[in-house]
Order: sequence, then C-alpha cells, then structure tokens
Amino acid sequence: MVEGGIHKADKSEFVECLRLSWTKPYILRLAFSAGIGGFLFGYDTGVISGALLYIRDEFPSVQKSTTLQETIVSMAIAGAIIGAALGGWINDSFGRKKSILISDLNFILGAIVMAVAPSPSIIIVGRVLVGLGVGIASMTAPLYISEASPTKIRGALVATNGLLITSGQFLAYLINLAFTRAHGTWRWMLGVAALPAIVQFLLLWFLPESPRWLYRKGRKEEAREILQKIYGAEEVKQEEEALAASIADEIAEEGSVGAGNLFTRVKSAWSNPGVRKGLVAGIGCQVAQQFVGINTVMYYSPTIVQLAGYASNSTAMALSLITSGLNAVGTIISMCFVDKYGRRKLLLISMVGIIVCLYSLYAAFEVAANRAPSVNQVDTIHFGNNTMCPTYLNAPNPSKWSCVTCLSASPDCGFCANQGNTLQPGACLALDSNSKKACGRERRQWYTQGCPSNIGWLALIFLASYIISYAPGMGTVPWIVNSEIYPLRHRGICGGMAAMANWISNLIVSQSFLSLTKAVGSSWTFFIFASVSIFAFVFIIFFVPETKGVALEEIEDKLNKQRWVVCCAGRSSDTPKV
Repeated sequence: MVEGGIHKADKSEFVECLRLSWTKPYILRLAFSAGIGGFLFGYDTGVISGALLYIRDEFPSVQKSTTLQETIVSMAIAGAIIGAALGGWINDSFGRKKSILISDLNFILGAIVMAVAPSPSIIIVGRVLVGLGVGIASMTAPLYISEASPTKIRGALVATNGLLITSGQFLAYLINLAFTRAHGTWRWMLGVAALPAIVQFLLLWFLPESPRWLYRKGRKEEAREILQKIYGAEEVKQEEEALAASIADEIAEEGSVGAGNLFTRVKSAWSNPGVRKGLVAGIGCQVAQQFVGINTVMYYSPTIVQLAGYASNSTAMALSLITSGLNAVGTIISMCFVDKYGRRKLLLISMVGIIVCLYSLYAAFEVAANRAPSVNQVDTIHFGNNTMCPTYLNAPNPSKWSCVTCLSASPDCGFCANQGNTLQPGACLALDSNSKKACGRERRQWYTQGCPSNIGWLALIFLASYIISYAPGMGTVPWIVNSEIYPLRHRGICGGMAAMANWISNLIVSQSFLSLTKAVGSSWTFFIFASVSIFAFVFIIFFVPETKGVALEEIEDKLNKQRWVVCCAGRSSDTPKV
C-alpha cells in the first residue's frame, strides 16, 4: 500500500471495493492472488479438525493419547512459529512475492508427506512442513495486500485475506464431509491441500513485487509502473513523492537502506518509542486473538461437538460446518464495517460478545456434566470381562461412576450409551475396536470424547454465537492493525515478531486444550478462556490505537505523539490517549 492523506469516507469500503472491481480490477486480482495464502492458512486449520477423528480411528496410539492428538495438531503451529520468525527477514531481504512463493513450496511438500504417511510420526513431519509455509504466508499475505492498496480501501482489502482464511476453513469442512466414506479418508483430506498452493504459485509468478518494497530497494522505475496500475495518472506523482520522502527519512535514521543484521533490527525496532508502542499494540492483539480460545474451536471443532454429546464423526463434522460458515459470514461483516466504524470499536464489540458466549459455554457444559448418565454395573458386566474398562473394573466404588468419570478416569475407557434412551445408565468399556463393535452390534452409541446430553444443542448455539462475535472483530482486525501500525523500515521485522507471537500463543492453546479438558473438564476450560478474555478487553481499551483512515507514515507520527499507560519506560503515570 502507498502513502496518502487521511481518507474520510462516507460509505463502506466494501462498496468502494466493488466499484474498483470494475474501474481498477488489477488491485483486486493482486489482492486475491496473494490472499490465497490466507486460504491455505484457513484450510489447514479446518482440515485437521476433521482428519483428526479418522487418524484416531486408524492409529490406536493416537486414540489413547491426548498428548499425541495435540502434537499432530500443534506441530503445524510449531512450524509456523519458525516460518513467522524467518518471515520478517525473508520479506525484507527478498521481497513479499518471493516469500509467498517459498511458503507455497513448503505447503505442497508438506501436504504430499501427510497424504502418504505410514505412521503418526510422519504425519507430524508433514505438519511441520505445512506449518513453515503457513507461518510465512500468515504475515506476508496481509502485508503484500496492504502495500498494494490505496489508503481508502486498505482495511477492506486486507480483510479479504481474513475472508479467504474463513473460506478455506469452510471448504475444508466440506471436503472432510466429502471424503468420510472414501477409502483413505484423512489422507485425501490432507493431501488435497497441495492444490490451492499450486494455484497460488502459478498466479503469483506473473504478478509484480510490492511497490513499497521495490522503492525501498531503489528500484524506482519498477515501483512507478506498479503505482500507475493502482492509482490514476494525477495521483501517481503525489504518491511517489510521499514514498521518496519517507525513504529519505529512513535512510537518514538508519545510515543506509537495509542496514543491520536481524538482531540489530529487532533492537532498533524496540528502541524506537513510536515503533515500540506499535509493537505493544500489534503483538498484544495477536496474543489476545489466540488466548480468547478461537483455535480450540477451529482445530477441535468436531471434537467440541462430540464433547457436547454428539458421538458420530460425520454428525460432528456436519455440525462443525455451521460454525465455519458463521465464521465466513462474520468476516464479511468485518469487510463491510472495518473502515466505516474503525478497528478499535470492532475489537471492543467483538470482545464483549466473546466474553458473554464463553461464560455461557461454561454454564452449558457444567450443567451437561452434572446431568451425565451413570454407569450401570450390570450393563457393563454383560459385555464380558474382556471388554470392560480395566480402570472401572478395579475401582473401589464403581457404583458412583458416571459417563464423565468413565471418560476422564483413564484414557483406556469409552462409554456405551443405553440402547433405548442415551440419558439412561450405560456401560463403561475398554477403549478399543472390539468394544466399539460390541456396542455397535446392539445399536448403541459409542462415546469417547463427551457424554450423552439433552442440552447439547444449547452448547452449539453458544458456540455459534461465539464464532459470530469473534469473526468480525478479533478474527480479522489484529491482522489489519499489524499491516498498518509499523513504519516501512520496520514493517517486515515487526510483522514477523507479531506473527511469531500469534503462533506461539496458538501453540500454547492448541497443545493444551485437550489436556485441559481432561484435567479440569470442558466447562472449566471455557471458564478459563472467558476470564482471560476480560484481560484482553482491558488491554485493547488502553493500548490499541485507532488507525482508521490514517496513512501509514502518519500512523508513526501519531504513535510518537501519543502517551499511553505502559507503552514507554518511565511513563507509567501517563493516561491513555486513544
């Protein structure tokens, strides 16, 4: 994106985007091509949630180990952390375009490795490779889009990256459903991911580099040619002059274009008061985005549906499709209003909805747990000693066991619901294929994640409300803020640090969610996320500025002039000015 004055729009930027699709189709073509990186990000998030159900069925070691399940999910995030850490340096050194091409190659290779994996360990290797690509793309795609967008529509165009993320998630659930009866199920689900990466690689090969990056590297003629495709003839000279002025300031500050190694540049960014304020806001938004619990929903959505009392894999994935669709709807809402009402207001409204919904989920799961059907000892014994759960068999007081006790007491137990009424007492059996078949032969439901419940529908309503609250604000705005809030000379490295913070937070949440539900129960897990969300809400109030309609170089000036509570050393007594 290039410089310009503050644009005081009197209508939605989304409408302006539709107008430009006719007058300046090049801008939207570029944004869409780069945004496929966001689509890949979303597809990986959605596809593993469904594939995990069938990976559990194929590998008993995965079924019995929540840690191994979490590792299969989270190793992509670990790879993304490395990708995001390297992404800032790759972006600043080689450009936005080449960075996205590198991410595509990683994604293609990782998808192929997962599709042919003979064991869980090889699946994990493929997940790491995919993660490397996702980590680079997660910070590069919105950066590339923002640098090739006019100021007046940059928020809406960067939000298209968010829309493509949610579209990728939605398509992943559809593909998961399509392959539920296919031979190889999860292999097809994970392998198909190579196709959009190949498409993006081919499209980007014929698109230009970011005009900002080119100008920064002294390739002014190339940058001017691209500016002419983005702006009208009367605006190009003004935009080029603004670029030249900002580059001159940067050279004066740094000594030379691109000077300094990685550690020097990180230190330089944190040493600058204005940039430091931007980093506090940008990194804080990214961390908050994860710790409100969104990727527990996206990575484990079918599992959460099963926790709510729906045992069937296909039913769980079908219901998860609803939440994914609502996520896409929420992102469209963001595109329509992010530049009309501002980033900060959307964040705060979004957080209020998130907090209410998470506390409601806590209440719903707590009531469901208290109403869980008990374990009937006679019913359990009639299946035979070979199928009984060994922990239940040796329990000192099995008459007090419920379905919740059966599933939480040991990773080796499953619950076979009552044949006539799933809410009546059932059997606690060993978690293996023989027990599952024995339960199925009597036309009974087999539960391994959650227990039968007559209020599971209520939990799903709160889950859907959580998604529709999250998507318009916390879903897209943190990425928009991070694409805008840093000056050009620090944008790559700061964007990399913020993306890395996002992925580290993502890793912590995804690697601990299933273990947390086993340790404290599903209800208290959502209670913890709700409580953390209150702290995130307070953080946004004090430390996240409004960047609506402000040109990128003017944002740095605004940050330098503002005095916030703890953004700068020695200014803790200052009051926030937002």
